Amino acid sequence: MKRIRIFRHIACEGPGYLGDFLDRQQVPWELICVDADRPVPARVDDVSGLVFMGAAVSVNDPLPWLEAELRLIRRAHEAGLPMMGICFGGQLISKALGGQVTRGEGMEIGWYPLYRLASHDQEGWLEGLPVEFETFHWHADTFSMPPGSQPLLMSECYRNQGFVLGDHLGMQFHLEMTEEMVEAWIMRYGSDLKLDSCCIQSAKTIKEDLKGRIARLHRISDVIYGNWLKRVRQREAELAKR
Repeated sequence: MKRIRIFRHIACEGPGYLGDFLDRQQVPWELICVDADRPVPARVDDVSGLVFMGAAVSVNDPLPWLEAELRLIRRAHEAGLPMMGICFGGQLISKALGGQVTRGEGMEIGWYPLYRLASHDQEGWLEGLPVEFETFHWHADTFSMPPGSQPLLMSECYRNQGFVLGDHLGMQFHLEMTEEMVEAWIMRYGSDLKLDSCCIQSAKTIKEDLKGRIARLHRISDVIYGNWLKRVRQREAELAKR
């Protein structure tokens, strides 16, 4: 199987548990550290999938590498290469494929439930998950549904939490978190917790039963990552037959 290429935009928002999941599945992967000035590879025929991680910036900012990633996403879409976007990464995919990214009414930070839009999940992307489940959030922007996509999830604070388009999955929330990442984000981005929003939890609340919450989050991660990886493998198998 060809490797999966993961794009990191800031050191503290790396693949986290996603890397552990891929290792367990014996899936090769590589990390492109855009934050360390690594160039954005333009090829899409040397990998089995692309993953775009979070960032502490907006996809609407004048970033020197942004256009290269947007072009890559469009190229991958044309080639039918599966992609997954996490928070900023989901916003990237939305913008590249015709959606819009705008500021939300207030930041959403902490542990909040997501609600399945079951009528839209006709291809079983969320198969194996309950109607409501808790994930981790830390974002200020929101994406619209790119043309042709289907919404999957919503929260009380943000209407658009996930979409699928072909074999692409865009998520506003974070499945990759580890205990260490949560602690690091609180240290680095702690000033966000003082902002005025009804959807921001305190550091104390975020860290309550952290080990248990992370364990439950990873069970959700296994299902969603697994359903995406199944599509990656199906495409690889189909290409191998040609």
